[in-house]
Amino acid sequence: MLRTALSSVLPDRAAFDLLAKVLGRSVQYGTLAVIDPWDRQHAFGSGEPPFVTIRLADPGEAVRLLANPSLHVGEAYMDGRLTLEAGDLRDFLMIAVAASEELARQAGALSEIAAPLRRLRRANPIARARANVAHHYDLSEDLYRLFLDPDLQYSCGYFETGDESLAVAQARKKRHIAAKLRLTPGTRVLDIGSGWGGLALELAREYEAQVDGLTLSQEQIAVAQRRVAGERLEDRVRFHLRDYRHETGVYDRIVSVGMFEHVGEPHYVEFFETVRERLAPGGVALIHAIGRRATPAESDPWIEKYIFPGGYCPSLSEVLAAVEKAGLWVTDVEILRLHYAETLKRWYERFQAAGRPPRSSTTSAFAACGNTTWLRARRASASAA
Repeated sequence: MLRTALSSVLPDRAAFDLLAKVLGRSVQYGTLAVIDPWDRQHAFGSGEPPFVTIRLADPGEAVRLLANPSLHVGEAYMDGRLTLEAGDLRDFLMIAVAASEELARQAGALSEIAAPLRRLRRANPIARARANVAHHYDLSEDLYRLFLDPDLQYSCGYFETGDESLAVAQARKKRHIAAKLRLTPGTRVLDIGSGWGGLALELAREYEAQVDGLTLSQEQIAVAQRRVAGERLEDRVRFHLRDYRHETGVYDRIVSVGMFEHVGEPHYVEFFETVRERLAPGGVALIHAIGRRATPAESDPWIEKYIFPGGYCPSLSEVLAAVEKAGLWVTDVEILRLHYAETLKRWYERFQAAGRPPRSSTTSAFAACGNTTWLRARRASASAA
């Protein structure tokens, strides 16, 4: 184990000195001050805002951060070993994300040793898929209501001006999806990963579609079925606790929003073959997922451990290769990263405005995940041409 190997050859103070050298080379945006366990203060960065000061209380922290910064920065914050002395979490993560490419490069040679295991770790058989879904989605509905819109849309909204409220942007997103699907009354729709049911209800209510939704989450299907009954749409909407691989029906349209990230790269061809088999002749599928602009790479280890076990954001090359092998046509690709940046900003604001829920590993992880994802989206948008 890398951390054990480093700790065996690096005394604590020497490890902090090495960490200081790494930060000195990698922190180029903002100004970061680090107070070590011996009350020494180290300054890094440009001397320009944002200004953040953190304290690392544990003498062994430097070794952990050197071994796996993406994982251990989050864990140190969650456990109270890394505390903010000045500035806020969002500013700290802006600095950290800007430095992350350099940190990843310096750790890259070591991480490549594990590269052959990546595909194996991304395997997602049905039993594992259920466990992964339960980890993330079988949480209290109240937790998600702290930051999502009233319709519980757990994906990006659609911002035509950038000034919309979260609820308005999510309503526009559902209309945008419906327009792409070109629905008519009676259209048979399969919603893979139907969540809390908002999209399926919209398609049935506003477009008179016949919708079957699939989920593996006990919590989500309970909420979705309650909503169907409340709107008296049982004749148009049905939700099933079912893996997409077990679906046998044939549909005019298939929609999947925010589920493909959980499929697992070894199953991409199987997923799109299932889509092809479930589509009627002339059918249309719309698959919406978070992706990456770069080549295929490893998932973030902190998000993998605490937020989306088994999750992976694919590159476009991985998706298109699987679509081709499944014998489907790609007729439209739309990139919504700036819309996601605006959505995540509003999720963060709602979460903060709601007040802090009881501190736990779950709520701490969600809070930090929201900050990290929004900042990554914002950094990408700022650097784009």
